[in-house]
Amino acid sequence: MATKVVMEALSPTMEEGRLVEWKKQEGDVVKAGDVLAEVETDKAVMELVARAGGTLLRHAVAAGTTVPVSQVVGWIGQPGEVLGDGAAASVATAPAATPVAAPAPAPSTGAVPAPVAAGRIKASPLARKMAADRGVDLSRVPGSGPEGRVIRRDIEGAGATPVAAMASVRKAGPAFTDVPLSMIRKTIAKRLAQSIGPIPTFYLTTEIEMERAADFREQFTTLYGDAVKISFNDLVVRAAALALMQHPACNAWWQDDKIRYWNEVHIGMAVAVEDGLITPVIRNADLKTLRDIGTESRELAGRARDRKLTPEQYTGSTFSISNLGMFDIEHFTAVINPPEAAILAVGSIAQVAAVVGGQIVPRRRMRVTLSCDHRVIDGATGAQFLKTLKQLLENPVGLQS
Repeated sequence: MATKVVMEALSPTMEEGRLVEWKKQEGDVVKAGDVLAEVETDKAVMELVARAGGTLLRHAVAAGTTVPVSQVVGWIGQPGEVLGDGAAASVATAPAATPVAAPAPAPSTGAVPAPVAAGRIKASPLARKMAADRGVDLSRVPGSGPEGRVIRRDIEGAGATPVAAMASVRKAGPAFTDVPLSMIRKTIAKRLAQSIGPIPTFYLTTEIEMERAADFREQFTTLYGDAVKISFNDLVVRAAALALMQHPACNAWWQDDKIRYWNEVHIGMAVAVEDGLITPVIRNADLKTLRDIGTESRELAGRARDRKLTPEQYTGSTFSISNLGMFDIEHFTAVINPPEAAILAVGSIAQVAAVVGGQIVPRRRMRVTLSCDHRVIDGATGAQFLKTLKQLLENPVGLQS
């Protein structure tokens, strides 16, 4: 009997997956380890591989279908074998192609068309909606996502439709567009429901002077050159890691019947991706230098945006940081990522009027807010953590060691 190909749990939190594209077609000979399909999980786009050799007899689900883990998506065996549904497998052989003269190539316009899979342009649901809203022809948009997939930034780069054209599109098209939830958006919705409702959350905000941190960052660049750059977020990650070692109550997980206090510091940093966010993890951040953190954070952020993170790179964080400063957001509160007990929201660095030595002078300041699970962290505990964080960032020489 033929062997089942099932939707595998490709990440620890995966409950269902969307089969993005079949890499092997019915009738293709495969061997164990060959990539059969591309699957979108709750965190990344990953590969579904063959667990047995033979011929791919049937696609049990079409590309674009979302199915639960363990459901059959295909069959591998020998032509004529009985499938699990009792049907005998028959593999059609494509007729030989008749040679025809190749048409003359069209003049290049400089645009690379979007890749087409089985007659369907490869594009994310969000990109499709944006293209429809703006009247953009997806087939003419170069894709910068995995394997040339068209994603949000590609549509944004294509430019918005003029107002008159938009009015025409609206008159001709439907009043709204329903876009199926992507796997990552489903997971975000589920996690938020787990956090906002059950977790008794309180918030603590403080303002940090970043003058010395800015000077320190410039000196760091002068010392190591452009090859080793650090961001303000790298400084925050390093400072938070050191502060958590002094305040382990903030480096904890709520586990219903117990509280797990971590002796290791694994910091998740929220990264905005095409249709949501993902939190890659800098492991043992307290043991890493600023150079290490800067290099690793850039690499992880790049892999996150390309949906190429492995499960080990986005699970197991003990504390998270969400930074919206680059979007000119001065202050916000972040939602705790269960089972973690806290998350730090980081705002922009802005010049404000401050009183120094009796004089009003401009100073670069940054506001941060700590969201705390009151079942684990008390107000004074969270305040002490923020005090230590503030001291480290306002006197950044201690971050170098």
